[in-house]
Order: sequence, then C-alpha cells, then structure tokens
Amino acid sequence: MEFSEEEFAALQRSHLGVFAERCFVHLNPGVKYLHNWHLDLIADRLEKVARGEIKRLIINVPPRSMKSIMASVAFPAWILGLGPTKSLICVSYSQDLSDKHAEDTRAVMQSSWYQDTFPTRLMSKRPSAALLKTTKGGVRRATSVGGTLTGLGADIILIDDPLKPDDARRAARKSANDWLDNTLLSRLNNKQEGAIVIIMQRLNEADVSAAALELGYEHLCIPMRFEPQRRCRTSIGWTDPRTVEGELMFPDRFPETQVREL
Repeated sequence: MEFSEEEFAALQRSHLGVFAERCFVHLNPGVKYLHNWHLDLIADRLEKVARGEIKRLIINVPPRSMKSIMASVAFPAWILGLGPTKSLICVSYSQDLSDKHAEDTRAVMQSSWYQDTFPTRLMSKRPSAALLKTTKGGVRRATSVGGTLTGLGADIILIDDPLKPDDARRAARKSANDWLDNTLLSRLNNKQEGAIVIIMQRLNEADVSAAALELGYEHLCIPMRFEPQRRCRTSIGWTDPRTVEGELMFPDRFPETQVREL
C-alpha cells in the first residue's frame, strides 16, 4: 500500500512501531530491516506508557532483539516529538552505552525526515548527547547506573540493560538494585503519574527484573525459545502466540543453528 509523505508522517506520529522502523533504516543504512511480532508488542506496550495506561513496566527479551533502538532511541525521540515539554531519564549499565543511545536519538531528531514529521526542535545544532534539550523545555538525559542525579527529575524513566552479564555476580547486582531503589526511582516528577520502564535480558534470579516483579510491575516476557509452562499472559490482553515448545522468537534473525551456538 502506497502512502503520501503526509500520510506516512501521520502514521509515524500515531504508531511507535512504524516510527522505530524508520529510525532503524536511518541509523543502519544498507542493512535490511527484519520485522517480527515481538517488535509490535514492545511498541504497543510503550505506546500505553506514553498514554498513561501503564505506569510501571518491565520487558524481558533476549539480547540483540532491537530492544534498544525501540526503547532507548525511537521511544524518547517519539515522546519528545509528540510532547516537546516532556522530560526523560535514560539509563544503561555504562555511560558509554547510554551516550551511544543518546547519540542515536540525537541523529534521529536532527534528521530532515524527523523534522518533517514533528515540530519539535533541539535547542542547539550541536547539543551534548548526554543532555538533549528541546526549544520547548523538554529533555532527554543519559546516565549510567550509579550516576549522579541530584536535583533532576523526569516524567518517564527508562532503564535499558542496567547490568551487563559480567556484573550479574552478587556485589554488582546488589549495587545496581540499591541505586535504582534509593536514587533513580525518587527522580520521578510525579510519583503517581510518572512512568518507569525497565527493558533487559534476565541475568539472575535476584536481578533488577526480580525486584521490579516484587513491586507488581506489568510484565512482558518474551523468551528466545517458547516454554509452554511459562507462557507469558499480560494483564492487558496479550498471550505469547507460540504454541510449540522450543519455538523460536525471531527465526528470521536468530535461526536454529545460531541459537544453538549462542
């Protein structure tokens, strides 16, 4: 189906998944975009966060499943496009990784197609990746687990991979959990209306995901292989569509031979 430029721009404004695909193409020139149902699902949940229907969300997905482009790059750019006064704090396990996500967000927001789609503009033509400010007062801050946030607040806190696999041992895991509990979660501008999103692979039975689950977060769990006894059913109307034990999540990108190697 063919769309005019105006129709495609409207589609990107109303559907995060469509916008995220455009971000992927922009950031990965020459790389074929492979779509999968899990991307629609993640986009749907993040749209519900944007609308205020979900205030606390945890998404568990395998690594390399486009979660960061969707959650840490496309989602902040989309939120600021629709609401240029919004404030976001985006967190990853290292400042380098957090800065990379911010640089990608900046590249998207400074692109001609983004500016044809949204009226939002960044204050500077060469803004710091760690602190993207819009001309309307919105902001996307990038920080790492353990970073200083004194005096800063956000409408949405997005936590993308708060632990790297090598740090799943007890000391680093406890340090990350303590920082999230004692520092980051108090940064919401409005504790009732603000949203917290955690997206990560599971690394330990007592990782950040476990702490969030104990607090009653909405949980979206998409394992690489389908496990019937652990089929995810969310509280707002979704059930894992797979039916065969061991069925892969994303066979076009992660075929059986590659998953076995992993």
